[in-house]
Amino acid sequence: MEQVHLTVLYERLDDLRAEAARHLATAQPAERAYWAGETARLDSVADGLCFGRVDLDDGSRLYIGRAGLFDGDEPLLIDWRAPAARPFYTATAAAPEGVRLRRRITTRGRTVVDVNDELLTAEAAGEHDLAGDAALLAAVSAGRTEHMADIVTTLQAEQDRIIRDPYAGVLVVQGGPGTGKTAVALHRVAHLLYARPHLRTRGVLVIGPSTLFLDYIGQVLPGLGENSVVTATIADLRPGTPVSRTASDEEARRKGSAQAAGELASAVRDSVHVPAEPVEVVFEQEALSLSPADCRRAVRRAKHAGLPHNQARLVFHREVVTALADSLAARLEAVTLTDTGEAIDGGDPDGRLSAADLRALEAAGVIVDWTDSAPRRLLDDTDVARLRDALLADARVQDALDGIWPPLAVAELVPGPWSPVDIPLLDEAAALIDGGDGTTYGHIVVDEAQELSEMAWRMLMRRCPSRSMTVVGDLAQTSDPAGATTWPDMLRPHVADRWELAELTVNYRTPAEIMAVANEVLADQPGFRPSTSVRSTGVPPLEVTGSLDLLGDLVARMPGRVAVITPQRHLAPVAHQFPEVVSLTPGQAKGLEFDSVVVVDPDAIAASGPRGRNDLYVAMTRATRSLAVLRTRQ
Repeated sequence: MEQVHLTVLYERLDDLRAEAARHLATAQPAERAYWAGETARLDSVADGLCFGRVDLDDGSRLYIGRAGLFDGDEPLLIDWRAPAARPFYTATAAAPEGVRLRRRITTRGRTVVDVNDELLTAEAAGEHDLAGDAALLAAVSAGRTEHMADIVTTLQAEQDRIIRDPYAGVLVVQGGPGTGKTAVALHRVAHLLYARPHLRTRGVLVIGPSTLFLDYIGQVLPGLGENSVVTATIADLRPGTPVSRTASDEEARRKGSAQAAGELASAVRDSVHVPAEPVEVVFEQEALSLSPADCRRAVRRAKHAGLPHNQARLVFHREVVTALADSLAARLEAVTLTDTGEAIDGGDPDGRLSAADLRALEAAGVIVDWTDSAPRRLLDDTDVARLRDALLADARVQDALDGIWPPLAVAELVPGPWSPVDIPLLDEAAALIDGGDGTTYGHIVVDEAQELSEMAWRMLMRRCPSRSMTVVGDLAQTSDPAGATTWPDMLRPHVADRWELAELTVNYRTPAEIMAVANEVLADQPGFRPSTSVRSTGVPPLEVTGSLDLLGDLVARMPGRVAVITPQRHLAPVAHQFPEVVSLTPGQAKGLEFDSVVVVDPDAIAASGPRGRNDLYVAMTRATRSLAVLRTRQ
């Protein structure tokens, strides 16, 4: 039966793909982006198109999959994000939500290879805590690859609740290792794009801790039918910035503090110098005087414009040049001429305009025509405007004005060479000076969010005016010296109380034997809450003491995809000796998972800084099957 229905689904999908391809081939330029996106979406959902079924108490039946498919008004397949699909993830024997049977369908290509049924009857109530135990445990026990797999077929109730959470502000998802924080965040993005289609035009940004991490999660959203999401690290938001050094912990704390923003703002303000004495400006050999009062008034009006420094500088220039032009025009108008060019109220001793007057008029493009028989104004409004333009274009006038309000460059405020902690400062400086790059998003996902400094948060908030975010992290894993100790400290300066906390408490990834050892690392840390592992392998972590020469044997004994996590000082020799194995520092390993992990020199990792034990906790919780710890002799 399931094979017959699956065949029907793929026939319908093939029809839609062919239709999209025809539209793409003939589309006008304005429509090509839509049809290209639709073609990519239909292609991406083909693998594992249908994965579930629910039979309801009313006798109806719904098939659940990666996209919605219809035959006219008849639903052939329900998109997993649709409200009707929710009971597939949340129904239990204790609370069946109208579901009599839940069937999980496993396919390979276009062929059904297995089905697994759960009867949600009153008699079964209390027997299962998790939805789809067998399918879930098979998924979390499967071998890891270089790419994260989606969890759309095995979402659990606490995960589904967060994914479908309609909250429009900042939703913080706090959870320990293996609770599925990253997967939940990515599935929530897919759900938001389904529930709020306007986000497709406003854009969604996913921020990760490293390019390695972004590569690792790169297949999840396309597999859920979403190909338009932008992924980046914090550094990627300022492309082309050369980073050539590593900051000390003290520098990272200092530059990561929000106080750095105030220091930059003060530096920008202090670059404007209002003179105490009149400033002499020479224009076409005419000496003009700019009073301190005129300067103060121009500076005040420019600052009140609320523009970045270099744009406000143009307002200042306009105000000053207007004052200079008006002064010069008044001086010229003080000489009233007859039709023969003779002054009747002053002027040069010979009764005519001075040479400087004539040069100023000529520079401003003013042509004096004395055909009138009566005295008249020399300059009309157009002439005064030309005079302002001439003053503004004059190099000596520009030099004088730049001495008061100079143009600024980002590198003047944040001199190099730069480290990663300088990136948010450079972005802050750019916002103060030029207003930043102007790129904003309708929603931002921040993964490993506990690592972001106060300055990094400022950088992200500028890119999300709506303050709509999904923030995932674990305060117990914070290792950055300027990272978070509490969520309110990081978020309230930007969103006040417009944020909510959701928690993931079940560890699906890490076996209980590994977590028991890892939890000892942070057992005495205030507020530490270990997550509950759902499975046990019966294999405790292996601990060995000796030299790095033992590493080869340990790696050889580890099953599946293996990673060696080591302090920075061992990274190069380990990577050279074992090029076939992934070698990482704890910071580089954040958010990643492997079948097996060898942690090298745990004492050195723990002693690496004030939050070194957090780094060790991260290193010890990356494995899904086996963990070995190599303590090196000093």
